[in-house]
Amino acid sequence: MNKKVISNTIIILLIPAIIILGALVFKSKHYALISFFVAVLACVPFFLSFESQTTNTKLFVVLAVLTALSVAGRFIFSFVPGFKPVTAMVILTAMYFGPQAGFLTGAMTALISNFYFGQGAWTPFQMFVWGFIGLLAGFLAEYLKQNLVLLSIFGVISGALFSLLMDVWTALWWDGTLELSRYLAVTATALPITVIYAASNLVFLLVLSKPIGKKLERIKLKYNL
Repeated sequence: MNKKVISNTIIILLIPAIIILGALVFKSKHYALISFFVAVLACVPFFLSFESQTTNTKLFVVLAVLTALSVAGRFIFSFVPGFKPVTAMVILTAMYFGPQAGFLTGAMTALISNFYFGQGAWTPFQMFVWGFIGLLAGFLAEYLKQNLVLLSIFGVISGALFSLLMDVWTALWWDGTLELSRYLAVTATALPITVIYAASNLVFLLVLSKPIGKKLERIKLKYNL
């Protein structure tokens, strides 16, 4: 089977299936085990994309640094609810290093930063949602790099998408069922945070896309990544 097909199957089907199974069967129990499985599976598509050992080692180091910066950004802006640079960093990583790298960075940022902010049943959802946004950004990379307006729109949509998908967890984990009325109530309650988060993505992408983009492009050329 093609490596790309395997990677997409893991990200789009297998990981969500494990998370949903955890929500319906285990509820708030065994979230650490589910997070572990999601973390392992998030690494598989990235390693499947490896081509040469030397290049891959360098790329892994770069992604580790970008993940650390993403985690640090979440720490630094923790005093402002909803105003975080995480999604912007995940998007930029995916734009320059591909969808698998974007997914891995998003998932690992959620897992690592939650050792400070608190691990819980929400962690696997956060890992998948941030990772999924990175995956989308990687697929749209060529368009996003060429058009700042499109990048800005994608950033706003990504912020709203993160909040709306996390609201699924909030509604689902209540009693293991997903009712539309409950979900709409949750999204309405969270609307101010959703707006702030979408706006923060726009701000961080406008500020960071050019300087960080240039550095990442230079790193790609210098180390042949």
